[in-house]
Amino acid sequence: MNNRLKEVALVFFKLGCFAFGGPAAHIAMMEDEVVEKRKWLTRDSFLDLIGTTNLIPGPNSTEMTMHCGYERAGKKGLFVAGISFIFPAIVITALLAYLYVKYGELPEVAPFIFGIKPAVLAIIASAVLKLGKKAVKTTELTVLGVLVLIVTLLGVNEIVALLSAGILGMLYFYIKEKKISSLNSFSPMLFSSSLGLALTKLSTLKVFLVFLKVGAILYGSGYVLFAYLDAELVTRGWLTRAELIDAIAVGQFTPGPVLSTSTFIGYQLSGFTGALVATAGMFLPSFLFVLILNPFIPKMRNSKMLRYFLDAVNVAAVAVMLSVLIVMTKETLLDWRGVVIALIATVLVFKTKVSPIWIIIMGSLLGYVLIKFI
Repeated sequence: MNNRLKEVALVFFKLGCFAFGGPAAHIAMMEDEVVEKRKWLTRDSFLDLIGTTNLIPGPNSTEMTMHCGYERAGKKGLFVAGISFIFPAIVITALLAYLYVKYGELPEVAPFIFGIKPAVLAIIASAVLKLGKKAVKTTELTVLGVLVLIVTLLGVNEIVALLSAGILGMLYFYIKEKKISSLNSFSPMLFSSSLGLALTKLSTLKVFLVFLKVGAILYGSGYVLFAYLDAELVTRGWLTRAELIDAIAVGQFTPGPVLSTSTFIGYQLSGFTGALVATAGMFLPSFLFVLILNPFIPKMRNSKMLRYFLDAVNVAAVAVMLSVLIVMTKETLLDWRGVVIALIATVLVFKTKVSPIWIIIMGSLLGYVLIKFI
């Protein structure tokens, strides 16, 4: 393995061990590592990756690791980055699945998670501020970003908001320029999945195909994942809803992508082999989407029309991150302990050079102390 691949593996393995707080927090930590510290990408390029990643199915933060790995070390870097990022979550989730199957309950981790949530708010806020400065290039883009923020807070689907913003921005700036530009059409590959699962016996192949289907068409948050898995697993009688809720909880409180839930469920269904095939099925589409999409991003920048589209999508993506931050803040800062942790984290993020990883560790330990002893 060459030096760049080793570097990619180490960076994303480290992130995979400490990436709590959902996609917005993961991307904020990633920005700190690959833009601020290592200068692998400019902030403009990083924004382009965020914008385009939001338009394809799959876990956005995991796909961002793949894009960054591709930019740093080519196609091998794409696979090394993605695998390194999801590996810690898969191992931890598989261990929790074993304990759950053996003992019938999950370990008590709530005090640690309590402190992580308010800590990541400051990390996300820092990334929104830095990325927003780059994305908001004109007054029109500012207005567009505000509109996206409003509609997402009102409940409009994020993908609908992003695509609408991209199309609206592209048309507006095209008309404003009053120039005719050739448009090289580009449309992201969409998987319409009609995997007819005619198998009557629960097998590793059937588990793989179900999770492949979900991974290929999944857009949105952990709540959307819950709905998909409920339809695929609970209605088939493979899991009870209580077991599915426990599985989603595991994905929420382990580091890395929430889609590591697939490892937990796969183990419940078919043991260690089931965990492997469910994980492979869930993440395989993301690797393929990024492999196909990444070479098109520079071409999108080189086309005037698509550049307008990408600029609009980028500012919309930052608005969506801000929307997530607002919602998370309302759900997280419910008592004085959360407020204290959030304030300490904010000071560390904005006034010091402390790494986001150490801030998350601090938040976790402080949360445990405040819950258990105060």
